[in-house]
Amino acid sequence: MIKPTPNPPETDPISPYESPNSKKLHEAADRALDHYLNTNKEPVVRKPSTMFVIAPDIDTETLLAHACESLASASVMASDFATFLEGSQRSTLLGIAQVIMLGELAVNRALDNLDPP
Repeated sequence: MIKPTPNPPETDPISPYESPNSKKLHEAADRALDHYLNTNKEPVVRKPSTMFVIAPDIDTETLLAHACESLASASVMASDFATFLEGSQRSTLLGIAQVIMLGELAVNRALDNLDPP
């Protein structure tokens, strides 16, 4: 019987890692893979932008008070601006003003929970 494919070439049973040069090449390849695949590097710590930073030592009550004032101002601005609009745009802006007001109420409740009367 004739085989359709020839026998594979006989290979040398010696391991490629037995010679000193092949071990060095293997170690160099591992270092290159580690370098390009970042397998051994620590995660990068990102530093946030310091353009608008709130001081980390400010207490919660002060932060909530400022948030309440900001929301109150935004609510007034939205309501005042809604007087210049008509139709669906006015309704949309009044809806936004209502969401702002609900946020303000939530912050006020949080302030009350921190410092009961």
